[in-house]
Amino acid sequence: MSDTHISDSIIHQLPPEISNKIAAGEVIQRPASVIKELLDNAIDAGADQLKILIQNAGRTLIQVSDNGCGMSKEDLPLCFERHATSKINSVDDLFKIRTLGFRGEAMASIASISQVTVKTKRAEDENGWEFEVCGGEEREIKPTATDDGTTIAVRNLFFNVPARRQFLKTDVTELRHILRTIQYAALASTDVAFYVEADGDVIYDLPIQDLKDRVTQIFGSSYKASLIEFGEETSYVKIHGFASDPKLAKKSRGEQFLFVNGRPFQHRYLTHVILSLYDAWTRNNEYPFYALFFDIDPSKVDVNVHPAKMEVKFEDERSVIQLARSVVNRALNKHFQVPDIQPNEDTFLSDDPSKGFDSGFSFNRPATSGGGEGGFQVPSRINYRSNSVQGKGRDLADQLYGGRSNQQPSDYPETQTFKPAQDQKEKVTQDQGFWQLHNSYILTQTRSGLTVIDQHLAHKRIIFEKAMNATEEALPSTQQLLFAQTLELSASDYTLLKELHSIIQRMGFSVQLLSGNTAMINGVPADIEIGNEEEVLISMLHQYQELGQKIKLEAREKLAIAFASKAAIPRGKKLSQEEMESLVDQLFACEQPYLDPLKKPTISYIPLDEIQARFR
Repeated sequence: MSDTHISDSIIHQLPPEISNKIAAGEVIQRPASVIKELLDNAIDAGADQLKILIQNAGRTLIQVSDNGCGMSKEDLPLCFERHATSKINSVDDLFKIRTLGFRGEAMASIASISQVTVKTKRAEDENGWEFEVCGGEEREIKPTATDDGTTIAVRNLFFNVPARRQFLKTDVTELRHILRTIQYAALASTDVAFYVEADGDVIYDLPIQDLKDRVTQIFGSSYKASLIEFGEETSYVKIHGFASDPKLAKKSRGEQFLFVNGRPFQHRYLTHVILSLYDAWTRNNEYPFYALFFDIDPSKVDVNVHPAKMEVKFEDERSVIQLARSVVNRALNKHFQVPDIQPNEDTFLSDDPSKGFDSGFSFNRPATSGGGEGGFQVPSRINYRSNSVQGKGRDLADQLYGGRSNQQPSDYPETQTFKPAQDQKEKVTQDQGFWQLHNSYILTQTRSGLTVIDQHLAHKRIIFEKAMNATEEALPSTQQLLFAQTLELSASDYTLLKELHSIIQRMGFSVQLLSGNTAMINGVPADIEIGNEEEVLISMLHQYQELGQKIKLEAREKLAIAFASKAAIPRGKKLSQEEMESLVDQLFACEQPYLDPLKKPTISYIPLDEIQARFR
């Protein structure tokens, strides 16, 4: 009878090798997840010196060495058992967690999907011990000579789960995730020294230091004089940290850090609240740096609400958020001493990221005596490969304004914003010309209506196509700098520059990669004003990252869009008649003149009868 019940049962307990892989799917999502778990354990072990070695963005090797307390021979195999931990002894301990790790799942999960070697030694022991686990299968423990502390090497991650391995991103992307994880740990533990090496290159060599020096060494020397310190303590929570001056805000996220009791966490609404405090000083889609630390009674916060421990739940969340808003806002107001932020006439209607500020770009052809304000120069014609471009540009312009043809352009996109009509192709006489509306839009009339051209979006299309063509040329147009500029980058920006280096070179930049996260700029594309090279290149990298989160395009297209966004004439820039005519001429020489690179319409047509209807 008993045997019958067993054989008929459809519910059974999973073997450890399967359950561990399932747990690994929740805890270990990518190589950065392994780094996080190993760093948590090392810091919990009391280490103040960490050495991290990475190969192939963690696919081949992740090795973390620490000088912590080490493990005994008896503890060594237990650390790979599920739910085996030294940090929890009772249910009550779950409600007063001070350690970074506590569940006892990490090592078992890692060992089930990789080949792990552990060497460990306690200070009181004569020798250390070595233990290997391959895909969850344990090998024998043997004595070894090793320094005090623990070294864990994780090789061939996901070797036995190929489906998971193929979903990993490029090496550069995975390395950026790893570096962000290390940044979290390094900011939270300034009393720990970090040495990080990736594929033989030293990424970080951080001594024990205070928080301000740690931020400066991780993100660059420009941060040192631009950090705004804040702090407040109540009976419920203590808040402290640093925020950056808005001038260091970037186009992409990645330098916003939240910690509670030394543990990194994510909180969407709190992030929104802090970023909103910068709205008066930053442009659209810009993200300043901040590192915000909360110290709170562990019984007042639940850190066990997410498999990867990246979310927390405060007992009084509203009070925490309100206090954070107040503290950071007060620090910003004190820093700026209530500045005058009223927009001037040129920037009032601007929704462009540059908001009418000088973009730092000019063009090759010198400005004429009738040029616009601010030293703007007449745009030069794009160097297309086709010899018939000038004729094509004039033909398209004549189709729009002249009466040569009664046929609509075949490549006109059908959009609700702009529907070209036959009347629109009527010739604009010389005295009608072009007008500028709010220094942002170019207006020109036809007998049947009014055509409006967005000068920023139109020029973005021009620069984009020029940049795309440049990447296909054997010898891109480059202007050499009289004095090479050395550029100090953050580790994540440097890895991105390495990934995009060949494309950037083909676009006309001459950039040499140096050691220590630095690069040397020797030349730039002809459309860039000399003296603004560093800002242009860094802005391109950040814009590229932002685009990567929103659209799926090949790398050179995203880089060309990023370059065009920075190089295009901003809204709010006054143009002369000749400059407007030249811009329109170049626009209609493009392959797709009616849309910018992100498919926004560059031109809108308002029929005359629609205008007349407003006066009836």
